[in-house]
Amino acid sequence: MSGTLGHNPGESKVNVKTNLNFDFLILISVISLVFIGVCFIYSSNITSDGTILSNEYTKQIVWALIGLVLMAAIIMFDYKTFETFAIYIYLVSIVLLVITLLFGNVVNGSRRWLGIMEFGIQPSEFAKITTIILLGAFYAKNSNAMTRITTLLKGFLIILFPVVLIVLQPDMGTALVYFPIFLVMSFTAGAKVRHVMYIALVGILTMVLIVIPVWFRHIYSGSEAVINFFVDSRFYYIILISGLAIMAISLFAYFFTKKGFYYYYFTYFSSIIVISTIGAIIGKMVLKSYQIMRLVIFLDPNIDPRGAGWHFIQSITAVGSGGIFGKGFLNGTQSNLRFLPQQSTDFIFSIIAEEIGFMGCLLVFFLFLIIIVRGYMIAIAAKDLFGTNLASGISTMILFHFMVNIGMTIGIMPITGIPLFFISYGGSSLWTAMIGVALLINVYYRRYRFSLNA
Repeated sequence: MSGTLGHNPGESKVNVKTNLNFDFLILISVISLVFIGVCFIYSSNITSDGTILSNEYTKQIVWALIGLVLMAAIIMFDYKTFETFAIYIYLVSIVLLVITLLFGNVVNGSRRWLGIMEFGIQPSEFAKITTIILLGAFYAKNSNAMTRITTLLKGFLIILFPVVLIVLQPDMGTALVYFPIFLVMSFTAGAKVRHVMYIALVGILTMVLIVIPVWFRHIYSGSEAVINFFVDSRFYYIILISGLAIMAISLFAYFFTKKGFYYYYFTYFSSIIVISTIGAIIGKMVLKSYQIMRLVIFLDPNIDPRGAGWHFIQSITAVGSGGIFGKGFLNGTQSNLRFLPQQSTDFIFSIIAEEIGFMGCLLVFFLFLIIIVRGYMIAIAAKDLFGTNLASGISTMILFHFMVNIGMTIGIMPITGIPLFFISYGGSSLWTAMIGVALLINVYYRRYRFSLNA
């Protein structure tokens, strides 16, 4: 079984272009979200006595105008051009990530920026687009081999290079975005469900195993013996050895008995345990303590209410205090009194919820829903595999940012530092989102370039 979206290889070119081919609905939604973003970036920098602390909103306006120019330029080029030069575009982004890691500016303990003084870019944001382009091109070229696990593993290598470089910055939140993009693109390109699920389960179990010892140390209040067992570093090696033993026995039985089905899945799940445990051991060495604590604080913010849990508590307070219609634009107490951390970037949705309430949040949800649903519809309607892969990857990127950022502000997702596309302050994230939407419009605009032979 696979998730491929069918395309007829016997397609011929036709030129059918009218203004009706242009997706104005997505464009209007993007401009509306950007406008909302500028308004609330302005609000985030107003104090309770009316003092403006920053000119971030003016910078965001400039970045938005530049973003519109970038969108127009990208829409003018046939998206198939990006398929042709996919590897070169990708390699440029990898080089920029390496340069950032070696010579980038350090901000809040992470080396993420390239630039001079306050002018710079964040290459990890643009690498999302370049990775989607190359992965889409690779899957389109190897469409006949998508059911093979080797094709999926090669695709995984494409995302692995930027992910490793971004984790080393360190920027775990941005690195996480690549995995749902990879999984959805692999599924829509035609990979087997069990192969996609395998990678997804490895990722989920790895995160669980990383959190378990910290959870038992800080939250669990039961037996001391139980706590000592899970906190002890030997916990991982017990799981690893047990998983290896089960996998070895299952493999032996799979090849030397006639009941291959059962032993295949014993091997399948035991290998997930083994790989996840190895991943957790590596993760514990790579991740900073504050990054792991963010996962634990998500489970119980009150274990550190004035430290790591402060973000959660203040954000949930702001969202809850907005009610149905909010306190009014510029009248949010949590933002005016500077209780919200990173309130123009990571937690800008908290200000929106506090000042224009549930009804205002519904408007934001509706605009994002238009972009995301239209994006997946464009993926289905595309007449070539690269267009389908490109649209599904970009739609997933926007969906993941939307879900994680808003989930983070209302306390149902861990704090990851992922911005809310189109709304959060920042030129690199805004341009990445607008470039992504321009590619969606590009695919939609040229969807009639191919028509099926009679």
